[in-house]
Amino acid sequence: MNSEIRQELYKLRHRRLPWLVIIPLVILMIIIGLAMGHTYSNLLVMTCYDSSTIIWLLLVIVGSTIFSMEFQNGTIIPLMYHSSSRSAVFFAKVLVLLMYNVFLHMIAMAITILLNIVPLINNPISWTAIYQYHQPLWLNMLVTTGVDLITSSMIISLICLTSCLINSNMTVIALNTLIIFMGSGLSSNLQLAQVGSRNLIRWNPFNMLNLTNQYYNYAAYHPASLLSNGQLFWGTFIYTIIFVLLGYGCFQRKHF
Repeated sequence: MNSEIRQELYKLRHRRLPWLVIIPLVILMIIIGLAMGHTYSNLLVMTCYDSSTIIWLLLVIVGSTIFSMEFQNGTIIPLMYHSSSRSAVFFAKVLVLLMYNVFLHMIAMAITILLNIVPLINNPISWTAIYQYHQPLWLNMLVTTGVDLITSSMIISLICLTSCLINSNMTVIALNTLIIFMGSGLSSNLQLAQVGSRNLIRWNPFNMLNLTNQYYNYAAYHPASLLSNGQLFWGTFIYTIIFVLLGYGCFQRKHF
């Protein structure tokens, strides 16, 4: 599978889109910093200027080009012809998208550090100041980033699944964007509707989108999620594996 991974990395590096999306990431982080003001300096650093949702949306846009765009344009056919197996093609795409996920989070952390070296938006902050979970602020930022890597990995697994079910690039983008913005609200509505056991409903996949937000704002999100941070973590991890395997099953049965 090494050749397939190298090929996917080559395609990703030579596309303009994965590099261009960094521009809106920077701009939106600055806008969020300006909107929240100096009062929330520590929270902005911990959350990398609330970049998680921005990164999810960028992953949807770039991820759809890796999967559904190739189905839509038929470029998947020669790729399959020159590959050793279907599974190698599928998992190479998944792994490269996960690598790109890490890259975007590293960019967000670098921008956060830069914005606090040159404090035009925030008041100067102390990286060693004790903030949430009795941890220094630098550790808060690293752990929150690690938590969001898990949440965004579930977004990637959804991209893989929906792309293998739907050939239309724009439909995949629209569907996953709706899930990002409406998933948490839908989960809350399901629990309030009492359509079944609340203990079971709270484990629905949309609820797992609360993981990152609940980690840095437990008091606000726990009453809606009804799960602990640890439960959300493991639920997100398990759903990620399930969605990847479902996507793989669809990919194996897909006709090109």
